[in-house]
Amino acid sequence: MRTLFFDLSMGAAGDMLAASLFPLTDKGEDVLRRINSLPLPGLEAKLLPGEKCGIRGLRYQVLVHGREEDEFDHEHGHEHRSRRHSSLGDIRQLIAACPLPEAVVRDALEVYRLLAEAESKVHGEPVEQIHFHEVGSLDAVADILTVCLLIHEIGPERICASPVHVGSGTVRCAHGLLSVPAPATAELLKGIPCYSGEIKGELCTPTGAALLKRFVQDFGPMPRLCTERMGCGLGYRDFPQANCLRSFLGESCQEAVELSCNVDDMSGEAVGFALERLMDEGALDACWESLGMKKSRPGLRLTVLCRPQDREKMLSLIFRYTSTIGVRETLCRRYILRREKDYVQSPYGPVSIKRSQGYGVEKAKPEYEQLRSLAIQAGISLDDARDIVDKFA
Repeated sequence: MRTLFFDLSMGAAGDMLAASLFPLTDKGEDVLRRINSLPLPGLEAKLLPGEKCGIRGLRYQVLVHGREEDEFDHEHGHEHRSRRHSSLGDIRQLIAACPLPEAVVRDALEVYRLLAEAESKVHGEPVEQIHFHEVGSLDAVADILTVCLLIHEIGPERICASPVHVGSGTVRCAHGLLSVPAPATAELLKGIPCYSGEIKGELCTPTGAALLKRFVQDFGPMPRLCTERMGCGLGYRDFPQANCLRSFLGESCQEAVELSCNVDDMSGEAVGFALERLMDEGALDACWESLGMKKSRPGLRLTVLCRPQDREKMLSLIFRYTSTIGVRETLCRRYILRREKDYVQSPYGPVSIKRSQGYGVEKAKPEYEQLRSLAIQAGISLDDARDIVDKFA
């Protein structure tokens, strides 16, 4: 599985995330060119080589009319920027006007929605009345659009990260001196493992937290990863520890939990219903098989595959929808091919194709339901419908 991992041992900021992602794609120069061509007044983005505590990396610098818009406060964090205020509506118009892929625009708008909701909860104001301070400036917009575009170009199937180091002490924001993590950052980090340390200063910014909230699926130790590319994004400040955010891209196996139980006192309808509910609630897979049980009774074994973080949820569902009073657990690794959806135009309309690749193998298969509809519409067999689709795939 194509996996992107962020090492957040020195927190996360929009510019650091962006800088760490550039080395992970061959399209880095094109991304930089596209960002510089956006209709953002006076914006110029640069990728600069640098070093922190002997570690080489890149710094992502955004200039607005020839200067860094923030008048950066080196004593108080990564990216608490200019005091120009922008409403969520202003940001939406600005982003919607950018000629970028639809998925990138959607991701960027979602990041700002998360930011607006966090600010709304902190200040007790409706979302549409929220006015951004630091994260409303043009360089912050550029950081967010750059991260969204780079992730789109890299195309990872899974994004995971270490727990977030938030720093300690205080940070000076538009609203005054605040404890780290700042209130909006703390709101965005709900449900995300994070910690403080001896480093004084703000290590995780609201923009960084919102980007993590949008893209990262799992937080924990670095998974088993056969690394192909690495990136190192440098922050502005100097600390006793190298102020950098590292990213790793490579193939990984996915950890999974297998839950199973034996039952001999359920109807076929009840078993079928249980399988449907388990799949609807997020099981990776669920199946049953016949077996002979004690006292020569015919029975079945129900097996459910799920993500480790879904273990408790799946256990609850198994006990709720089956008659079992005990479940066995096996930890396993799951190897899957990279997957993407494609469409082919057949004489009977578009048909969705599932394409999979990895481990030197490529596969393509039409979606069954659409293939079935095509066969019924044309009055032909399923095999004939598949042959028609194959000619256009």
